[in-house]
Amino acid sequence: RWIKFEEKVENGGERWSAPHVPALSLHSLFQLRTCLQKGTLLLDLDAPSFKEIIDKALSGQPEGAELQPALRERLAALLLLQPQHQHTQSPLRLLAQLGLAPCRGRHEWPHACHSRRKAKSWAEPRAQLSETPLKEQLRNRFKKKVPPGSEAAHIAVGEVEFLEKPFTAFIRLRQAVALGSLAEVALPSRFLFILLGPQAKEKDYHEVGRAMATLLTDELFQRAARQAEHREDLIAGMEAFLDELTVLPPGKWDLNARIPPPSCLPSLHRRTAVHSPDRQPHRNGDMAAGGGRANPGHPCTGEELERTGRLFGGLLRDIRRKAPWYGSDFSDALHPQCLSAVLYIYLATVTNAITFGGMLGDATANMQGVLESFLGTAFAGFVFCLFSGQPLTILSSTGPMLVFERLLFSFSQDHSLHYLEFRLWIGLWVAFFGVVLVATEASHLVRYFTRFTEEGFCALISLIFIYDSLKKMLSLADTFPINWQYRLDNVTSYSCVCNLSSPGNNTLLPSALAPHQVQPLRTGRQARGWGDRGAHGPSSPPALSLQPPAAPPGLSRSQCLERGGQLLGTSCQYVPDVTLISFLLFGGTFLSCSALKRFRSSRYFPAGVRKLVSDFAIILAILAFCAVDATLGLETPKLLVPSELKPTNPERGWIISPFGANPWWVCLVSAVPAVLVTILIFMDQQITAVILNRREYKLQKGAGFHLDLLCVSLLMVTTSATGLPWYVSATVISLAHMESLRKESATSAPGEHPEFLGIREQRLTGIAVFILTGLSVFMAPVLKHIPMPVLYGVFLHMGVAALNSIQLTDRVRLLLMPAKHQPDLAYLRHVPLRRVHLFTIIQLLCLALLWVVKSTVAAIIFPVMV
Repeated sequence: RWIKFEEKVENGGERWSAPHVPALSLHSLFQLRTCLQKGTLLLDLDAPSFKEIIDKALSGQPEGAELQPALRERLAALLLLQPQHQHTQSPLRLLAQLGLAPCRGRHEWPHACHSRRKAKSWAEPRAQLSETPLKEQLRNRFKKKVPPGSEAAHIAVGEVEFLEKPFTAFIRLRQAVALGSLAEVALPSRFLFILLGPQAKEKDYHEVGRAMATLLTDELFQRAARQAEHREDLIAGMEAFLDELTVLPPGKWDLNARIPPPSCLPSLHRRTAVHSPDRQPHRNGDMAAGGGRANPGHPCTGEELERTGRLFGGLLRDIRRKAPWYGSDFSDALHPQCLSAVLYIYLATVTNAITFGGMLGDATANMQGVLESFLGTAFAGFVFCLFSGQPLTILSSTGPMLVFERLLFSFSQDHSLHYLEFRLWIGLWVAFFGVVLVATEASHLVRYFTRFTEEGFCALISLIFIYDSLKKMLSLADTFPINWQYRLDNVTSYSCVCNLSSPGNNTLLPSALAPHQVQPLRTGRQARGWGDRGAHGPSSPPALSLQPPAAPPGLSRSQCLERGGQLLGTSCQYVPDVTLISFLLFGGTFLSCSALKRFRSSRYFPAGVRKLVSDFAIILAILAFCAVDATLGLETPKLLVPSELKPTNPERGWIISPFGANPWWVCLVSAVPAVLVTILIFMDQQITAVILNRREYKLQKGAGFHLDLLCVSLLMVTTSATGLPWYVSATVISLAHMESLRKESATSAPGEHPEFLGIREQRLTGIAVFILTGLSVFMAPVLKHIPMPVLYGVFLHMGVAALNSIQLTDRVRLLLMPAKHQPDLAYLRHVPLRRVHLFTIIQLLCLALLWVVKSTVAAIIFPVMV
């Protein structure tokens, strides 16, 4: 059988083979051409049943080749027998049918037999073809593999004892009709091909049938066969097929080898362009070589970025483009995949908000802290996803913004200026400049961003994610030191006691008058001091050689310190190996995320199960390692979110007054730093928008560069007036959001890889993410059970996934590969390898320069350098 590729019944007759590319002999194709030239040809035949089709085919022989009435009757009786299809059968039934091997063909027709003895033994007991589908056809699960709208083609080939010369017929029905129980699955049929002939040529007939089936699975020949009006048109279609034929020389490959299906097939447009390059228009997203400077990775060279010449012309066009899709932006989110995306991006957003909130608190003396970061992320993200042009974008604080906040706070302290009021005026100026950029359609400059710029920016942000996740994990060695000096043989000498005596008396003496002043501490799970810093000393004698004669139940470490006691002993600074288990959780989460994401292309389990596991890969990995952490019971660092809605710094309020704390001229001077922030926001926002709107993502609802910039600019007013952080598009999290919403074809033919259909474009996942972020303050009792190393592992996965999505990573690998082991990439066929390496080295040097700039005070200008 054939759908896209050939499948054969294995010699045992128990199963279908793996799909493979059909390998045809050139002689069989020439024989097939002869059959089409001399055999019966019925085009646009009107026949509602298979019996009528056979009658017209047998009576429509060319002049001089008519069949005798007796032969017609015998052939009709043979062709109308019920075919036996290859189904998954029980072992008992296989034993019963051991001697009945099915014949090969498009849909196995057993009446095309291999010997005279088989033809006689099969002709009598088998039933006639049913005019209605059988139960086995209707319940056949193979139909799920058939693409929607498919039609069946039937091919019957074989040798028959009573024929002296071959009988050939090619039939095309005017309308596709259901032919009862003829097909393996209940599908309408349009094409039939019959080749029956005398004995001793069974192999030739079989090869001609394979050639015909291969032709009918070819899209170009299908078009020719559907449009053919005469025999010459059909032959011309076959000649076009032969023009593209590639011949493998005998002796240079194994005839029994099966060529596996390729991962990528040439498009129909690309094949037809070879023959008629001027007839086919260039389509958006097509990779065919053509004129112009089309960049495969570049997004929009269309009307999204064309200037209208009118104030706010680009913005109005964005609104008109996105308005018809607004309703579907919510209905398209009703899919289980969106639930997985919400949970995944929510945890990433919460972790990012905590990280940047903590750093903002350190940089601004808690004028902006974790709570402000949570509320700002929730509000700005919710509004942006509700009204923006590209709602798949995730807003977040960024590194350059953090650097600017630190410099602004230091400048305000040095010049006795009120920081939040000064920042408010800068935000107002930035919003004004942003509206001016939208009015003048400055976003059209995006069309000049090249792959070099996109990849450099994306690689830098990805490396920052990877570096920060590793840096956070390495810092655990300071907070939770590893017990390098622990010796199992000296365990009897380790002790820790609580001294409740007066601060001036550090000597412990056994005294019957104060038996309760010295108490041994609890051990085991009751006294884990994971917050203690430093490792215990080497195996030295215990500090106390004398113990109180009697002691009540021991105090815990926290109880001892609450009572004003002191910890004395060699094991008081003992900390469990939290760092080790944290790294295990970190690495396990990263590896699990990567493995489960690739599970979609695994060979195990049905396609539905693989897709479900892949969609929920991140959530499954997080839940699995949260369970591991809970089972072990070690006090690893947990996700801690604010539990009260009040400013981090009690000296500030929720509304910032624009006047009163600073001189009047500050509102004018603020325009100078606002220009720098405007450039930073414009470049950061638009480069991310360019990356998200690439052609390879196959977005259908269009971009909204001007509308996105307007939303970010107006949000600056609200966040500045309330003292919340400033937000722009987060490249890595947005890419992770896009990847979590990838759509693939639900059905795929055997051997065919699922087709990438695009991204599930909608607003609901982003809105849900930021609503959950705002509610996180009330979910602190639940979130506190999530270990931070698990979330750092997710961050590492996001950075690596974003880094692997750009071509730069592939070209860096080429630098380390010998030429003979390099993959067959398209650009290597057209660009000399030394030019590819030179381009890659220049990109790496620029990336290194950006990294150096990012690591200094000059980090605020790095988007301009990009």
